[in-house]
Amino acid sequence: MNPEQWTAVDQYITDALIPADPVLDAALKASTDAGLPAINVSPAQGKFLHLLTRIHGARRVLEIGTLGGYSTIWLARGMLPAGGKVVTLEVDPKHGRVARANFKHAGLAKMIEVREGRALDTLPLLATEGRGPFDLIFIDADKVRIPEYFTWALKLSRRGTVIVVDNVIRKGEVTDAQSSDPSVQGVRQLNELLANETRVTATTIQTVGSKGYDGFTLAVVN
Repeated sequence: MNPEQWTAVDQYITDALIPADPVLDAALKASTDAGLPAINVSPAQGKFLHLLTRIHGARRVLEIGTLGGYSTIWLARGMLPAGGKVVTLEVDPKHGRVARANFKHAGLAKMIEVREGRALDTLPLLATEGRGPFDLIFIDADKVRIPEYFTWALKLSRRGTVIVVDNVIRKGEVTDAQSSDPSVQGVRQLNELLANETRVTATTIQTVGSKGYDGFTLAVVN
C-alpha cells in the first residue's frame, strides 16, 4: 500500500458513495482561488461528519477551525431538514470572508455563525454568553493548542456531547515521545488528558486516504 493507492481508493469511495455536489465543489474551488491552504477534510471525511451529526440528532454544533467552510457545510447539512445552528471559529479574517460567501452560496448562511479571532479568546466568550451546551464539537485547528481547545469543548458540553478531533496521528509520529514537532507534542498532551479525564470515553482511529496517513479522535461526554 502507498499514498497513490490510498488516494485511488478514496476517489473510488467518493465516486461510489458521494454524489457530485456543485455547492461543495464550488466551496472547494472558491477556497483554492482565494489561496487558502488545501487542508480541508476529504469528501469521505466530510460525509462522515455529516453522518455523525445526523446519527446524533445534533442541533447545536461547534466547529473550531473554519478554513473555507467545506466541513462546516457538511455539518450544517447534517441538521437538515429540522434545522439547527453551527458556530464556527476562525482566526483568519480572509478565511472567514471566503467561508461566509460559501455559506451564502450553499443557502446555509442563516444556520451558520462565523466567529473571527483566536479560538482561545472566542471560546470563553461563548461560555459567558451561555451558547452551550453543544451537541457535537469538531476540533480542526492548530494542534499545538488541542489540549486547551478540548478543555474548552468540555466546558461547552453536556452529557452525551460528541467531540471529534482531526489530524491526531501525524503520519505516525504521535508515537515519538521525543519529537521536536510542537503539533505532535500537542496531540500527545491531548492523549494524556484523555487518559486521565473521567468525564469522557474516547478512542482514536487511524486513517489513510487522499489526505495521507492520519486519524481522528472520537470522544463522548459521560
